[in-house]
Amino acid sequence: MSSKYAQGKHTIAECDRCGFRYKRKTLKELVVNEAPTNLQVCNECWEADHPQYKVGKYPVVDPQAIMNPRVDRSLSFEGGDYTSRDFQWGWNPVGGSSGFDSQLTPNTLVLTTYIGTVTVTTT
Repeated sequence: MSSKYAQGKHTIAECDRCGFRYKRKTLKELVVNEAPTNLQVCNECWEADHPQYKVGKYPVVDPQAIMNPRVDRSLSFEGGDYTSRDFQWGWNPVGGSSGFDSQLTPNTLVLTTYIGTVTVTTT
């Protein structure tokens, strides 16, 4: 029984990407997203099918929310003292306390700096 195509042992072909000539049997088919592109490329131009193209093919479970969340009651202002999670944050001015949030962000941050002296001696 005869073959539909000639074997072409010594056939020369061009890489569809870079245009250089190679033996036909050394060229590889380029596949993108598991689909053949009908492009024949050389070893230098060939690249494996990138996994990023398969996004959405496999289910990924990455939950972001918490089921049945509760209100955080660990920070409460009782008798001028914070019960837990005592923290300070802010900007302009340091501490950031305003009239509406003075209980949550007390302006008790203190900035302490000093400037020293440097003596340079040359000989």
